[in-house]
Amino acid sequence: MSITPGIVAFDPTAFKAAFPSFSTVPDAALTGNFNLATLYLNNSYCSVVQDEPTRASLLNLATAHITALLNGVNGQPPAGTVGRISNAAQGSVSVQMDFKTDSEEASFWAQTQWGVMFWSATAVYRTMRYVRPCYEDASWNAWPQ
Repeated sequence: MSITPGIVAFDPTAFKAAFPSFSTVPDAALTGNFNLATLYLNNSYCSVVQDEPTRASLLNLATAHITALLNGVNGQPPAGTVGRISNAAQGSVSVQMDFKTDSEEASFWAQTQWGVMFWSATAVYRTMRYVRPCYEDASWNAWPQ
């Protein structure tokens, strides 16, 4: 497998083309949400996701999730509710939310379809394994090869 190293540069126009549900969100807000997404997935040469195109896809899913939570979807304001609707009534309006998942981390991502996709796609990176120290200068290695 070939690894393509690099830092993902956010492109709001390309993001809106891939995620048309967010076409009305200002570019500055999307860029800010992408920056928030990098708090959840490292966007450097030291990232656990070494392949830049894969990291770009994951960061875009995380950005879509954050954008849905903070800015809403399809020009609508954010829902303001947390979790999925588990029960609804019409007379006197009643909505019951369910927020059950395997972990608190999973609960955060389970709030949107993009979050669930991100959480599922990153499962392979959430396992116990040794990760060698990362150095920005990839030409230097602590051990001869």
